[in-house]
Amino acid sequence: MSSWDRPVLPGGAPGCELAGGVARAHPIKHGVVVDWDALEGLWERLMVGCLQVRPEQWPVLVSDSPSAPPEGREKVAELLFEALTVPACHMASTALLALCSTGAFSGLAVEAGAGVCHTTPVYAGHSWHNATFSLNVAGSTLSRYFRDLLVTASPDLPPQALPRKTVTQLKKRCCYVSLDFQGDICDPARHQRACFCLGNGCYVNLGSERFRCPEPLFQPSLLGHSEPGLPTLAFQALQKIPTTLRTRLANTVVLAGGSTLFPGFVERMNQELKAQCQKHGYRACLVAQPGRGTAVWTGGSMMASLHSFQCRWMTRAMYEEYGPFLVREVFD
Repeated sequence: MSSWDRPVLPGGAPGCELAGGVARAHPIKHGVVVDWDALEGLWERLMVGCLQVRPEQWPVLVSDSPSAPPEGREKVAELLFEALTVPACHMASTALLALCSTGAFSGLAVEAGAGVCHTTPVYAGHSWHNATFSLNVAGSTLSRYFRDLLVTASPDLPPQALPRKTVTQLKKRCCYVSLDFQGDICDPARHQRACFCLGNGCYVNLGSERFRCPEPLFQPSLLGHSEPGLPTLAFQALQKIPTTLRTRLANTVVLAGGSTLFPGFVERMNQELKAQCQKHGYRACLVAQPGRGTAVWTGGSMMASLHSFQCRWMTRAMYEEYGPFLVREVFD
């Protein structure tokens, strides 16, 4: 088996730790690269230190956020070919990779990850950019919001009792999406109260905080954002595509990203999106696989393993002849 049979995906396998205890960098904000030097260093450490491969021997598939500007892809090509000296690369939309993880190439991808949420129609492997919507409320935002809720609920907790990692773990462990937010807020008897140990001898008692934390995904106005929630963004994305394709894409609404894993998320999303679509004479069918938290990584792995995909690499020779601008023609 040649090295090109198993391409490298920057980021490694889910849960891959950096070698030598190197601190994690955060060069991407809301799906857009804000520190290219940090990204270069992070990728180099991941490939050489974590995956223990030589970049010059491996083609690389990079997932690209629907929010990223086109010139960002040119910069990625420059980084890969000139700094890491890879032999070939491919760039694919996270929306397409999310669909690929389910075996589909057409549908609506609803992504809710750590930094940003997107609703992106994809038809025959091509993203519908002018029908894509984004929301800068996602996992990291919810973690900060949850910390504020915890501080308000337990004012006696010392600040050091709530480090970011602890808050994130507690969010994943105890928070859920309400199917009737206003009703739950107004009726304390419906709150699913619980007491959790933070692991440092401190305890926190939770009530409404458990379902208030993820609610901004459905009501961004709770955090001062003017955009509508994810179900409405998904509906708006479907409404922006031609009516001849709308029903087909609505039949495959793929959920992806860690922020879709809250208990109750799928039911609430289905409840609100279904109601909006029915008013316009069609229905939406949600696809929510158990491994959707890493759907983009899984989809990239599956796509790069296809025999038919091997002719889609942008090679070093192509880059040297045409330059980074070629990515705008080669990749959707």
